[in-house]
Amino acid sequence: MKFVDMLRAAEQRNRSLLCVGLDPDPARFPGALRGDAGRIHDFCAAIVDATADLVIAFKPQIAYFAAHRAEAELERLIAHIRRAAPEVPVILDAKRGDIGATAEQYAREAFERYGADAVTLSPFMGFDSIEPYLRFSEKGAFLLCRTSNPGGDDLQNQRLADVAGAPLLYEHVARLAQGPWNRNGQLGLVVGATYPEEIARVRELAPTLPLLIPGVGAQGGDAAATVRAGWREGAPIVVNSSRAILYAGSGDDFAAAARREAERTRDALYAARTLSRNP
Repeated sequence: MKFVDMLRAAEQRNRSLLCVGLDPDPARFPGALRGDAGRIHDFCAAIVDATADLVIAFKPQIAYFAAHRAEAELERLIAHIRRAAPEVPVILDAKRGDIGATAEQYAREAFERYGADAVTLSPFMGFDSIEPYLRFSEKGAFLLCRTSNPGGDDLQNQRLADVAGAPLLYEHVARLAQGPWNRNGQLGLVVGATYPEEIARVRELAPTLPLLIPGVGAQGGDAAATVRAGWREGAPIVVNSSRAILYAGSGDDFAAAARREAERTRDALYAARTLSRNP
């Protein structure tokens, strides 16, 4: 099954637009796990088991594993997701952005070593940095488009020419992803939840692409506004929440607390679909 088809199926099966981001920080682990980087897999697997029926996707962030020499734990975790929730796609948050043979190796890392269904990429070096990933025809790639960090304005919100009506850089990326770069229907876009008006603009320019939307939860993005701006029938949105779910509880019942927060967020997001703006 292709990645976009997996997303649509998971949305319908779990009645969900929620993605749980797996960003393990041992310093914030609960109880006896606190500070123990050797328990990264155990912590994340418990979160997966508690939330698997509530999500459209899981999104492990590779830096949180690599910083603790836990790449093998990431491999184990994705294998665990395959067993516990085989219908839920895995998005590897890596934000790779190189070209040529190096990009080919990064693509192999994401899709062959880790077995992810999709990966996040930086498009700054152009189509050369995207094409090696598209050779894996069943996989997906989300391109950074309009990110939620304030510094995103430095480049993404700049006009390509000093002419009235010239597109902003993020608009150009959206058009490329919807059009000539999307050769096999594999691309999606990353748009931050803190900019709902710009989510709506990206959706206007890329009406069929899946959108990965971080920033809900600890980063303060408005869940309902996010869904109204981005969700359309047949064009999935993947709304990520990480810390608010992972660290919802600090005791031995951390997984149950994570489930309660995930269920609350899932329900709020899914209910907001009925208010989404139509093109």
